[in-house]
Amino acid sequence: MNSIHKLLVLLAITAGVAGLVVSCKKEKNTGPPSIDYVRITRPESSDSLLVGAGQGQLIAIVGNNLQNVVEIWFNDQQSKLTPSYITNTTILVRVPTQIPLQITNNMKLVFKDGYVLNYKFEVQISKPIISSMLSEFVNDGDIATIYGNYFYAPLIVTFTGGATAEIVSVKDQQLDFKIPAGAQPGPITVKTNFGQATSDFMFRDPRPKIIDGDPAEGWWSTYLVTSPGPNDPPKISGNYYRFQKQVKAWTWDAPEVAGGPASSMPNHSKNVPDAAILKPGDYYLKFEINTVKPYNSNRIGLNVGLTAEDNNAYAWNPPYDSKGKWNTIVIPFEDVVRSYTNKPVVSPSGYWSRILVFGPGDLDADIAFDNLRIVPKKL
Repeated sequence: MNSIHKLLVLLAITAGVAGLVVSCKKEKNTGPPSIDYVRITRPESSDSLLVGAGQGQLIAIVGNNLQNVVEIWFNDQQSKLTPSYITNTTILVRVPTQIPLQITNNMKLVFKDGYVLNYKFEVQISKPIISSMLSEFVNDGDIATIYGNYFYAPLIVTFTGGATAEIVSVKDQQLDFKIPAGAQPGPITVKTNFGQATSDFMFRDPRPKIIDGDPAEGWWSTYLVTSPGPNDPPKISGNYYRFQKQVKAWTWDAPEVAGGPASSMPNHSKNVPDAAILKPGDYYLKFEINTVKPYNSNRIGLNVGLTAEDNNAYAWNPPYDSKGKWNTIVIPFEDVVRSYTNKPVVSPSGYWSRILVFGPGDLDADIAFDNLRIVPKKL
């Protein structure tokens, strides 16, 4: 006997006992159909009553004179009925998985004689979830991508300042849209008929950067791009660094991309939040990368929040291929700190910062970097 049949037996027994109690007073098989309550379908949880349920959830409708039901609607979506799951006192039915176009929070039962029974019941549909953005820096008119869930049409994507995006495509957990003119830096909001969500990241993050070439500082500027040519990646937020080099394994041949000691970076070296040094678990290390050629060997070393260089510090290892597009890389800052031999301490005078390509394996490197930053995980 499967679980649904067991439930029907239990419900029938329960209803029968109740019927015996009241049979001497009143016959319950007369009168219009009625609903006493809705409950979940686990027999061991028979006292768990419902005022709403999620998409696809199996529920038990308990009442009287329900045997002649022919249709059940949740909002504007009709559910499929199974005759063997219908008795005069119980209906087992699944909430439709389809998304309603009109939200009424009403369950409607239609019977053979045309009688309609309405019952207040909410189909609980999740509001959007925004998890991440393929690139947090995207130019006006270009296509941006957000990852998350519950992107149910109709959708509205709004930027700080009120500009709204043109929706390009919606997949299972991916939302593509065109960046409108006038989109301002700040969080992005996604709204559906079922609620809205605001990102924990900032589009075109305006918070201070550690390495970004605006202005160019530090000991190394060989790879700085100020005026991109037709074969260069486009600017996304000012100057950037493009590292083009044949890198040999474990060969120290000018492997530094950008950075330097605090004294050489007066505008950037103090842009590490003190709170990130004290509680790295609350922060991310982020940067934008454009692999013009695949990053498939060697390794990228990152020095952030240190008071001196460390050639064996955090390594962001291959492979990675953004296929010639700008992507945002997100690394929990606690992972970076965990790799350091000497743990960071708050330094009012600033920090040593560096992007380095040095490690095992030869690499035909053509990689652009921008906007190295440490930012809170939550706004």
